[in-house]
Amino acid sequence: MILSKLAGVALTISVAAGPAIEPDGANVRLSLQQKNAAVQALMRSATECIARNVAADPRFRKQAPHTELGDLIVASVPSCVGPVRAMIDAYDRFFGDGTGEAFFVGPYLDALPAAVTTLAVDRTD
Repeated sequence: MILSKLAGVALTISVAAGPAIEPDGANVRLSLQQKNAAVQALMRSATECIARNVAADPRFRKQAPHTELGDLIVASVPSCVGPVRAMIDAYDRFFGDGTGEAFFVGPYLDALPAAVTTLAVDRTD
């Protein structure tokens, strides 16, 4: 199942990359709208990176119904550790410790296959 594979990748990324350390006072008080906008930009960056890697993989073009999409996504995440880590860290910074990983293994991974399919297909056309 894609969720279990990506959760494993998420844990590997969080251990390998470690937390981002920011100087005291770096987290300026932002409105919920500003926090969401900042996180959306980082989420878009991570998703686009993953989609680029999936689209570049020759196995993606060979699949008619994209049955191995989960495997392709899992294989592309390590190449996108920077943007993925930035997204997770931003969630933690803006919404509290642990929210980034919870978002990544929950709603983000749930929506990722559809988003990657849309973006990757656009790149191969």
